[in-house]
Amino acid sequence: MSGGHSHHHHHDAQADFSKAFAIGIALNVGFVLLETVFGFAANSMSLLADAGHNLSDVLGLVVAWAGGRMARTGSSPRFTYGLKKASILAALVNSLFLLIAVGAIGTEAIRRLFHPTATEGGVVMAVAAVGILINGLTALLFSRGHHDINIRGAFLHMAADAAVSGAVVFAGLVILWTGQKWVDPIMSLAVAIVILWGSIGLLKESVWMSLAGVPEGIDVDQVEIALGEIEGVDAVHDLHIWPISTTETALTAHLVSEQANYPDDLLAAVRRILHDRFHIEHCTIQVERHHPADHKDC
Repeated sequence: MSGGHSHHHHHDAQADFSKAFAIGIALNVGFVLLETVFGFAANSMSLLADAGHNLSDVLGLVVAWAGGRMARTGSSPRFTYGLKKASILAALVNSLFLLIAVGAIGTEAIRRLFHPTATEGGVVMAVAAVGILINGLTALLFSRGHHDINIRGAFLHMAADAAVSGAVVFAGLVILWTGQKWVDPIMSLAVAIVILWGSIGLLKESVWMSLAGVPEGIDVDQVEIALGEIEGVDAVHDLHIWPISTTETALTAHLVSEQANYPDDLLAAVRRILHDRFHIEHCTIQVERHHPADHKDC
């Protein structure tokens, strides 16, 4: 058997959202303090619940920022891919923060539902209206990072927060109109449900990527078919695809070909197809002259 290897590594830096993270964290820390103060002053569980949620988002933004920064570090003898998987772990931790927030908010909301207290609707509306502005602005800072689940997680959290703040404004309005005490805890439960719904997808995808599952949007069968259709390729085996970060994907494969020992044209075609059709930048290809019947994975 004769073989050749192609190690094609795309080293374009990940988009740097450091400024967006710094601004988003500063805005949301200020808003958490604002909601906490006025939540106690107005005796509003909705505001306190949203403050707790926003605090979890601040922690999530810090983790996502740290993960993104670590993912940009270079390789070392101990970490030959660098710390790229830190962005995947950051997304996973971020989703766990959300689940903790859901539990805390839901528990207190249920307690308030059975033991309702008076709430100042006007204060709730005013503070939540500020939240719509701050969370909406923060979401816009991450709107161009949809291809990265780490950044997309930050965007979805902030966008959901803006929507939740809108719901809290509505709760304050209903309280002013009706004086019903149960509206505040019910809206808190609605907040928890929204957070839970938004976090499930992030948790599922981050766990999948942590386990080196094939990234969403890539069909292994289609990749194998595309490689097999390249001129000179007789068979494809030992095809493996996995994420090395939230934005980069790696692939290894063995190609059976009767061409020359080191078919540069064939390898160039492989790299081009993987890049253009599947957005796979890191590939290692071994070319074999014959398909070994008793081949085992290396």
